[in-house]
Parts: sequence; C-alpha cells; structure tokens
Amino acid sequence: MKKFVLAPDSFKESMSAKEVCQAMEAGILNVFPDAQITHVPMADGGEGTTDSLVDATNGRKEFLEVNGPLPNQKVNAYYGILGDQKTAIIEMAQASGIMLVEPSQRNPLITTTFGTGQLIKAALDQGVKKILIGIGGSATVDGGMGMAQALGAKFYDENNQLLDGNGGNLAAINRIDVSELDPRLDDTEVIIASDVQNILTGKDGAAAVFGPQKGASQKDVVTLDNGLQHFAALISRDLGQDVANIPGSGAAGGLGAGLLAFTKAKLQPGVEVVANAVDLASKVADADFVFTGEGGMDFQTKFGKTPFGVAQVAKAAGKPVFAEAGYLGDRIEELYEIGITAVFGIVDKAQSIEESLKAGPANVKRTTENIARLIKATQK
Repeated sequence: MKKFVLAPDSFKESMSAKEVCQAMEAGILNVFPDAQITHVPMADGGEGTTDSLVDATNGRKEFLEVNGPLPNQKVNAYYGILGDQKTAIIEMAQASGIMLVEPSQRNPLITTTFGTGQLIKAALDQGVKKILIGIGGSATVDGGMGMAQALGAKFYDENNQLLDGNGGNLAAINRIDVSELDPRLDDTEVIIASDVQNILTGKDGAAAVFGPQKGASQKDVVTLDNGLQHFAALISRDLGQDVANIPGSGAAGGLGAGLLAFTKAKLQPGVEVVANAVDLASKVADADFVFTGEGGMDFQTKFGKTPFGVAQVAKAAGKPVFAEAGYLGDRIEELYEIGITAVFGIVDKAQSIEESLKAGPANVKRTTENIARLIKATQK
C-alpha cells in the first residue's frame, strides 16, 4: 500500500488548500485505490493560513467584530483555534488588511492595527498559550502602535494627552506606559509568521518600501519614517528593547517591531511556522510520496513559498516531491536544487484566466492522476 502526503498551498481565486488536497486525492485513488492518503493543507503565513491550519488540525474558527484599519470602521473578522485547543492562528489582514480599504481611502497616516490587537485579546480570552500571527497584506504603517493600544499600552504626547495608535501620531509620542498592558502576554508564546526581511526604518524600511503601496505620498513616507525612528527610540528608552534593526521588524508597516516590543514575539519564516504547527515532518517521514503546489511557481518559489518549505522537509526525509501549479514561470529548473523532484503545470489547453480558475479542481485531479500513473508504471 502506497502512502501519500498531500501538502499544497491554496490556488488563489480557484481552490483552498483543502480543496486542492481533495482534488489530488481523487486523482491518486483512480490509480491506487487502496492508497493511504494524508491531507496537510499548507500556507506560508499569508492569506489562507488560518483556514489551512484550522483544516489541518481539525480546529475551529471564531468570528467577531473588530475595528478596521480606518477610523470608526468596523469589520467582521475571524481567527482560528487549532485542534490542540491551546494555539490560536491570526491573520492581521483580517482586521487591518489593505483589502478592507478602498484605494481612494488608503492613507497610512490614519490607518491603525488596533483591530489586530483586538484579535489577539480575543484569542487570549480563549485561554490559549500560543499565538501564531501572519502579518502580510496590511493597510498600515503604525509600527504596531494601534495593536499595542488595544492590548492596554498607552501613548502620551508632550502635554500628557493620550494618543490614538496610527502612523500620523508616531512622531508625537512623548512616553509609553505599559503598566496596564495585558499581563497574559507574559505567559503566552507569540510567533510571527513572515517572510519579509525589511528592517523598520531607512531606505529598506517599512515606510519607504511599503508606504506607497498603502497610499503614502513621498512626503508621507518621510513623515512615517521619521515617526518610526522616533517610536523605535522610545521603545528602546521606555521598554529597553532595540527592535529597529531586526530583519522582519519592518513587516506589515512595522507591526513586526511592535509585536517584538510589546508581546516578546519571535519571528519565523511563514511556511516554517505552518509546517511546525501541523507536524509536517513526522507525516512526511511516514510517506512514500509527497505532493505540493500553489497557483503559480517560478524561481521565486525557493524564497520561502509553500512548495519550498514542503520540499525542504521532504528532502531531509529522503522523499520524492511532486509539485503542481496553474502557472509555471521563469527558471523553474532552479527548484530541483531545493528538493522538488518534478514540477507540473495543470492547465491543459489555451483558455481565459476565468476558465482556468473554474477548471482548477478538474485540472489538479487529472494532473495528479497522470503523475500517479507514472509512479505506478516506473515501479512495476
């Protein structure tokens, strides 16, 4: 009996990672009807991470209303509780994501991560001991000031007036008071899932690199960068932590730095966080073959995308890995060096993007069946 581990990412706008697993299984069973198949829906810390981890661990979603990125905006969001009932998974984009703000309203001087802090507080209310936070896709450049405010931190200006957490107020902070910061954070492990290596400030910092994508003018970028530098100096002075030059501190408009400072978090590559959470290594160790994939693959896949992470685990265990993608880009041959045995495009004919997205499950099933037939033929 052959053993297969299916560990794909989602195919964006086409299939969730769970649906990809189901399509792959259908293809394998057409060739190996008695196969033992293990589903491990994957993600790399970005969109879909909560769904993948909830599905992979038989967890659950918790829904709530929180503050959105804009002042006086409310949004419906959710976070996940994993199957162990002790770990929460949060995507900051659920509360503070750029997709929640119309392009004409994007302004990182006023947007806030306050809602992300509310999600963290809600997870703490569930009694979890570990929180995983994916921090891609933000609408903010507030250094995590809003997040910290939601968790009890207070920020005062030179007139001893309280400031709201947003990018425009960073430079006005005179002192930080964490005396009422949620004490449960001291007993909670926080892991930041991010593949962004940018530091907090400067030409490679949160404002300069990501600010314009979030609506910042060049003048705004200077204001925000100065504010983040000031914020980092106060964190060093008042909290005794140097977060400015840590790779990844600039992720999500500096939320990386804020989480490091106010929750004592640790940064890890997103796919590594997910792989550890679903215990991918032990499942791969017991398999004969590993299947992975995502919507598009090219040479950049080796810089931390899901197929890269899966391939690294499988390579360490000496297992072959077959990857599938809707789109194959440049220098795909470089992926063989990281442990992927072969890469297959799933689209079988010229068609529109809309048609390809709709046909995703059928294309994955057919491609997986063909790979399984090849496996069967070579093992006779």
